[in-house]
Amino acid sequence: MTAQKREARAVDASPVRGDSPAITGAGMTAFANADDRSLLELLLVAAERALDDADRDPAGVDSVHVGNMAAEAFNERSGLANALVGGLGMTGVTARRIENTSASGASAFQSAVAAVASGRSDRALAVGGEKMSAADTATATEIISRITHDREYEQGVTLPSFGGLAAAAYLRGSDADRRDLARVAVKNHANASSNEYAQFRKRIAVDDVLASPAVAEPLRLYDCCPTSDGAAAVLIESGPAESDDAVRVAACESATGTHAVADRADPLEIESVRTAGERAYDAAGFGADAVDIACIHDAFTILEWLEMEELGLAPAGRAWELTRDGETDLDGALPVNPGGGLKARGHPLGATGISQVIELVWQLRGDLPDERAVDGAARGLAVNVAGFGNNAVCTLLEGDA
Repeated sequence: MTAQKREARAVDASPVRGDSPAITGAGMTAFANADDRSLLELLLVAAERALDDADRDPAGVDSVHVGNMAAEAFNERSGLANALVGGLGMTGVTARRIENTSASGASAFQSAVAAVASGRSDRALAVGGEKMSAADTATATEIISRITHDREYEQGVTLPSFGGLAAAAYLRGSDADRRDLARVAVKNHANASSNEYAQFRKRIAVDDVLASPAVAEPLRLYDCCPTSDGAAAVLIESGPAESDDAVRVAACESATGTHAVADRADPLEIESVRTAGERAYDAAGFGADAVDIACIHDAFTILEWLEMEELGLAPAGRAWELTRDGETDLDGALPVNPGGGLKARGHPLGATGISQVIELVWQLRGDLPDERAVDGAARGLAVNVAGFGNNAVCTLLEGDA
């Protein structure tokens, strides 16, 4: 550690709430179909916003954890973590990149939380980002298809195909109808309409969903998340309480599931989500009944229902009832995806998991305007999923109600 850095840390060393890891700063870029800035520039902007939000200097950070899925394929570049710390003017820190396909952001967050919880870092910065617009649609589709199991890839099965098969099976096995599934997209677009960071701020109706082009029956275009550019970052610290804005990390746990969907006993079960959720509830000391707000990995509308049921946020086979009854609306008993979810906020793969955490932080701190705030939320859950459920990360946060 340089003398300059030691001096800066001595000045910038005010502690935060409690002894467990807490989030003291959050920042992100607006998600977009195409952002003119480079991937590195997006990461830098998000990181600087998180540090500014925490009122911390880069010199006070011990470790940097960068989530990204496919910079080599999308952007022809490597060494993101080293380039990022260089851009922030950091030296002497621990820096690494974490790749876990579409859950890379949450895995980077988990790595940063673990660094603080273990005492290896006093302050850890988690940054995630992806710039998918650098590839044309066909190339992007090929890159994403490569995260499926080899046997399934060889058969031409894609993630939207899994979504379509799951949606069809769910609708056959329940009393939900196609319009109920469309209501998931309608809700998430409505939530995104007042989110300045969302890629889609346009409200849609059920009939719009049903009239949109078919992707993988019964899923239509408006049932599917877009490809996106964007970045998100949070600063995690440990220490005794002094900051009213800190949000405590009650738990951050992950689990793998069966990789090949065809090898699963029930294609509607997502074992990784269920196990990560159980581990998180055990670590936090509270369960699904205590969750006030949830950010669910809704890459396809059907996943919102399946993951809610795996996490105990809805009875098995009945999540659709909560959607139909408005219980998952912003003013419902359990608001789900208040920022628009992957469906409407956007899904830059490496940034998504951290953007979910940021949405919870803003909600729990009471930072948001009335039109998109959840009143009285004290505990939030986020789940970020890799592929079609072969890995999942579940995070539980606590703030002041």
